[in-house]
Amino acid sequence: MNLPQDFEQMMTQHLGKEEYDQLAEALSLPAPTSIRINPKKVAAEGLAMLKEAEQVPWCKDGFYLKERPSFTFDPLFHAGCYYVQEASSMFLSHILNQYVKEPVVALDLCAAPGGKSTLALSELPEGSLLIANEVVRQRANILAENIMKWGNPNCIVTNNYAEDFQAFSDAFDLIICDAPCSGEGMFRKDPNSIEEWSFANVDTCWRRQRDIVRDIWHTLKEGGLFIYSTCTYNPLEDEENVAWMAKTLGAEVLSCHPLKEWGLTETNTHFYPHRIKGEGFFISVLRKTADEEEVGSHRRKNKSDRLLQLARRTLKVVYAGMEDPMQTDKHGRPNHSLAMLSNLNRDTFPMVDVSEEQAIAYLRTEALQLPADTPKGYVIITYQGHPLGFVKNIGNRANNLYPTEWRIRKTNF
Repeated sequence: MNLPQDFEQMMTQHLGKEEYDQLAEALSLPAPTSIRINPKKVAAEGLAMLKEAEQVPWCKDGFYLKERPSFTFDPLFHAGCYYVQEASSMFLSHILNQYVKEPVVALDLCAAPGGKSTLALSELPEGSLLIANEVVRQRANILAENIMKWGNPNCIVTNNYAEDFQAFSDAFDLIICDAPCSGEGMFRKDPNSIEEWSFANVDTCWRRQRDIVRDIWHTLKEGGLFIYSTCTYNPLEDEENVAWMAKTLGAEVLSCHPLKEWGLTETNTHFYPHRIKGEGFFISVLRKTADEEEVGSHRRKNKSDRLLQLARRTLKVVYAGMEDPMQTDKHGRPNHSLAMLSNLNRDTFPMVDVSEEQAIAYLRTEALQLPADTPKGYVIITYQGHPLGFVKNIGNRANNLYPTEWRIRKTNF
């Protein structure tokens, strides 16, 4: 791998020559493939691909796969049974389990495509509420799709800048900020990130990251947690930004409490592919200065309906899972999110389980023919018992109601 000379010099100074050489060698090797299962929809033993999988050490629902399958053509992927996520970023699971013991109001500020948001929805205590935000509209739509498929309704997806949250002072017990960065941790997965890297971009990134954090900081309650992460290695965007937050904004840097065998540090935690099985990643946990030791205890004043009303008034809401899923569209068709709910009442609509071939046809938005005894009207299509979405059975055929913008477009199966 032909890494930028300026990157080599910077990281050699940061790590030392011997360890930089180990990093460079690791970046020339194939990247591992990992997924995280949705515990509300499937158990690990329910996925054939996990038969010989290795568990991610810091995430009970995360697994390394022996080889990378074609996720596009796996109906269980579209059913929200698992999420394809890089193993290093699953460390958020360990942090949430360490520090969040009671229901919280949380914000995932830079959330697309949804890895950390879906993880948070699985790990946060029952009764928590999450706003998952993404500034780029197209990416916000992808985020909403992944949130909807995950099936936890306690989430609002928004499409806003950090400064748009002016009305949310002291609203959040927890903020996750996976800040846009120079992408050094993506070098072996995305060759374009190597070509785009420069010192000038690093300089732009650390300044923008501080602007983002500064704009959102007032929305974090006293004693609340701020989880800051990047997929980059350099200290300007990582350790130095954390030190700036602690000194300038008023925060205490907390220990991440990693196990010794993981090869990670206590506080500002770097993931290097020569040390761990995963990609480059950095994460740190800060507490907005206060005496409380746990997040969420006796401070959750924002009720779900009030927060939704505030979001509706002040933000661009893309998807609100907490709204009544029984609402229909202007054509009287059921909301697709209803079929995706992990706690779906299976007596609400008839269900028809289909073969893999039929499931792929359904996900291509093709019409299906259902068994003759299938009731007419709205029916949920399932694969291996897991709902994929609705059709309207009119007898001689079933009209496909799968969202057209989600359809499988790839032709080779």
